[in-house]
Formats: sequence, C-alpha cells, structure tokens
Amino acid sequence: MSAPAYATELPASLTSDDFIAFDQKQAALGQLLFYDKILSGNRNIACATCHHPTLGTGDRLSLGIGEGGSGLGTERTAGKGGDRIKKRIPRNAPGLWNLGAKGLHTLFHDGRLSIAETYENGFNSPAEEWLPEGLETLLAAQAIFPLVAQFEMAGNPRENEVAGAVHDRIDASWPILAKRIRVLPEYGRLFVEAFDHIDTPDEVTIAEVANALAAFQAVEWESFDSPFDNYLAGDKAALSPAQERGLELFYGKAQCSSCHSGSLLSDQKFHAIGLPPFGPGRTRRFDPMVRDVGRMGESDRLEDAYRFRTPMLRNVELTGPYGHNGAYPTLEGIVRHHLDPAGSLASWRPETASLPNAPWLEAIDFVVWNDKREMARHARFRDIAPIALSDDEISDLVSFLKALTGTASVANPPFGIPKSVPSGLPIDK
Repeated sequence: MSAPAYATELPASLTSDDFIAFDQKQAALGQLLFYDKILSGNRNIACATCHHPTLGTGDRLSLGIGEGGSGLGTERTAGKGGDRIKKRIPRNAPGLWNLGAKGLHTLFHDGRLSIAETYENGFNSPAEEWLPEGLETLLAAQAIFPLVAQFEMAGNPRENEVAGAVHDRIDASWPILAKRIRVLPEYGRLFVEAFDHIDTPDEVTIAEVANALAAFQAVEWESFDSPFDNYLAGDKAALSPAQERGLELFYGKAQCSSCHSGSLLSDQKFHAIGLPPFGPGRTRRFDPMVRDVGRMGESDRLEDAYRFRTPMLRNVELTGPYGHNGAYPTLEGIVRHHLDPAGSLASWRPETASLPNAPWLEAIDFVVWNDKREMARHARFRDIAPIALSDDEISDLVSFLKALTGTASVANPPFGIPKSVPSGLPIDK
C-alpha cells in the first residue's frame, strides 16, 4: 500500500539534540526552588501551585487563583477576609512541556517575552532594560516574572517587601528574593555546589535562581516519546487506525498544521480564533476596559488585536482546559471551536468555564458579553475559517491529539516532587 499523501509535510522527529543541555546539579536545585513557597511575597504560593505535575503541569482551572488562594487544582479556593484574592489570574496557566527546546523563541500567550535585542540584553521582556544580567536561556528569563506579578506570586502592596518593591520598579524586588534564598544555609551550600562562578552564598543573585528554575523545568518536562514521536521516528505501527486517520486530518483537511507546524507543533506566531471572552483579561496599561486584546497588548498594533500565540501540543491531552483563557474543558470542545468559531461562540455558556467561586469578582467575570461594541470588535478578528468535519472525523482528530501524550517522560520524570524544601514551608502535593 502506498503511504498517505499529506497536504503539509510531516515534521522531523524530535531528538535530544533539539534541546538545550542543562546542568543536573542546577536542575536538582531548581526542583527545590520550584516547589518552595519562599519565592512568593507572602510565602504562600510556589511555582508548582499553578503548574503541578499531577495536573499536567497546569492547574485544571480556566483562570487560576494565585496569591491569596488556598488548595490545589479544582479544589483551590479564593481565600476569605482580608486575605482573599483581589483578581483572578487573567489567563490560563500553560503547560510546561518542552520549554527547553532550542527552537523556542517566544513565550507567554501574548508573546511579551522573546529572544531579541530590543533592549540590548538578549530579550524583549516586560522588564525592558532593567532585566537582570546573567539569564542564560529564554526559560530562565520567563521564570522571574511570575515572582513579581501581583496577583500570581508577589502579593499586594503593603503586604510584604517584595510587592512594595515591585511598585517602585520591577527590578527592585528580585534582589530581595535572591537574599531570602541565599541566607538559608542549605540553599547557600547548594548554589555554591551547582554554579562554578559562585564561591560564597552572598554572590547568589536572581539570575542563578532563574537559571536553576529553568534547568529543572527543562529537564523534568522534556517529552518526545509519544506514539506520534515513535511514528515520526519510523515505527508506523505506533498509531492506531483512528489515530492515523486523525493524523491525516491534522496535516490535511482539518488544516491544523497550518499553525501547529514544525517539530514543536507550533509556528510560535499569533492568531485570532475567537474564543469566548471572560475574566479580567489583559490589555494595554492605559486601557481601563475589562477585556483581553491579546498580542496587541504587547505590540500596540491594531492588526495584533485578539491574537494569541499558537501553543505547542505534546501532552495536550493532560493540559486542559484549553485556550488562552481555558474556555473549553475538553479536547473535543476546543477542536469543534476551531472548526466553527462563530457557531461555538454562540452556543458557549459561562458554566463551561472552570472558575473557583469568588462572589466578589463575579460582577466582572462575564461583563464583556454586555459590551456590544467590544463583542463586535472581537468578532471581526478571525484567522480561521469554518471547516466541515463529521463527528467520526472529529473523534479521529481527538484520538490523534491523544497520541501526542508521552509515555515514560510523563510517568517517570527525572526528579518528581521533593519530600521537603530548605525553607521548611509546606509543599503542595
């Protein structure tokens, strides 16, 4: 039998050569930092709280509960009294798979972090020219921003010294966090052992913290051993018949690969697909409206309005809910939206979203739907056209997406969850 013809050529298989080599001692140190709440302003939330391995490296929420919340995943609550959250996290917590890939050049849903010489420091980032020196990778640069985000990890002004420093200037807070870490004897010793240029703990800066966090995330969640990867590597029996039919649709009639292209299954560009809007959103600094303008918030260009970065797809089965705001809880839901954006938007209901109860925030959760002009603007930006697929074809496409799930890389990560962390603070498990 002849091999099937694809409208788009299949990508080359990923190999270990496609990933940055990280130091194992730094990765082991990063494991502790990733699960340690000492990196948050009020010492009550860790990186792992919103990117937990038992939750696919996400939090299973449409819009997460950051600083001030309590619990993990769908059981996380929004706090109470003076400690309750002031705002939902505006966007869905993305998965952390394959962020150590050499070909990765842009991060965040709106691409506000990228490899560039915009500020002559190697990156275009929210810190602009105040980005710390010594950040070795894109992932290291990314790691320091949740630490200083008010509603993610920093906390509110007047609550702690980190949040207060952020409101002075973004780079004023990072030295405070670095000192918190290095004065703990165990952390100090581990940094000296892991970094050749660090002779004494007092030399540790936020750059070493970030580089360790990046090393751990890259090593822990490197994944290219899915049935699809095995298929690309030459094992044509790796996919079931339904998955192979889904593969043909993905690279053919369904046109998924027009954006989910290349070995990382992302063109790393920005596209408007008309997801149902809700939540506080992210917009430009001077814009008081409750909405999310996507890439335009970074570029300030009208043609970028409502466009979001194409996500990578390995282990996508594990990383729901889907979309930049987690609008759809299932793969079938987000697939059907791609095939019929207008129809899916019209039939979408607020109860579809996974939003922890926070009555004091409900007034703005879906207020954008009452803004006819904003909804009309939102509807004018569409980069995908309707495609007719049968229910059986949609089922095959979903089957293929599940064939992107890793095996050993998912079941047996190199480090796992530590039993304790040097600060002595509790770990989310």
